[in-house]
Amino acid sequence: MYDKVMESSSYIKEKVNRKPKVAVILGSGLGDLVNAVEDLEYIKYEDIPNFPVSTVAGHEGRLVFGKINGVEVLLMQGRFHYYEGYTMKEVTYPIYVMKQLGIEKIIVTNACGGINTSLEPGTLMLINDFINLFGDNPLIGINDDRLGTRFPDMSEPYKLELIDKAKKVAGELNITYAEGVYAGFMGPYYETAAEIRMIGRHGADAVGMSTVPETIVANYLGIDVLGIACITNMATGIQKVKHSHERVVKIAQKASVDLCKWVSKIIEVI
Repeated sequence: MYDKVMESSSYIKEKVNRKPKVAVILGSGLGDLVNAVEDLEYIKYEDIPNFPVSTVAGHEGRLVFGKINGVEVLLMQGRFHYYEGYTMKEVTYPIYVMKQLGIEKIIVTNACGGINTSLEPGTLMLINDFINLFGDNPLIGINDDRLGTRFPDMSEPYKLELIDKAKKVAGELNITYAEGVYAGFMGPYYETAAEIRMIGRHGADAVGMSTVPETIVANYLGIDVLGIACITNMATGIQKVKHSHERVVKIAQKASVDLCKWVSKIIEVI
């Protein structure tokens, strides 16, 4: 893993002479933040040695370098999911590479389903904790001490300092938001009504098929994480219509107007 990560990061450094310290992972339908990037350069995932390739609609599949509000950033336009058949190591591989590129803070975004009935489609939710329902995690296996400690702490998976700054920015921009716990579910099917009842009883406010593995690895590597979920639908048993990925992307694109304003200012502040 270490040698592969070094090969990937060396290739990127040769192609792009940038030194961003903040990265953003863009979820389904949330790629419009790229439009706010100035002095843009990008590398396709398929061109990077050892890098996985995204297969999901709404995920462009490239690393974007540039500036937002004068701050150097790295955007991951398209992520990898466990349900695509990748291992957890492959799902989180880009986070290891980001660490070698000098990334110190990651803003993770996603499109997800609402469980807490006070939420509604279009709501932006600050993630304050997670529940891992994947039945797996990316740190299983022999540990490489060059990357991180064997037993990483998860008492603050989403950095409280970044959450506080995000709240302050939301107030300044008059952006309405919620706050809650995100449950990561394996997918790719949308959860059953019985599963949603169970997940809700366990304390989750929202459920989706990403974010948790990336959060685990970022914390393992010593990278601070801020998580923002876009509620694109209510979960099974709450929503009265059948689920579709097309509807998820459509709602996410609508909500991305506020998300882009919010994240752009957060990048400047942090």
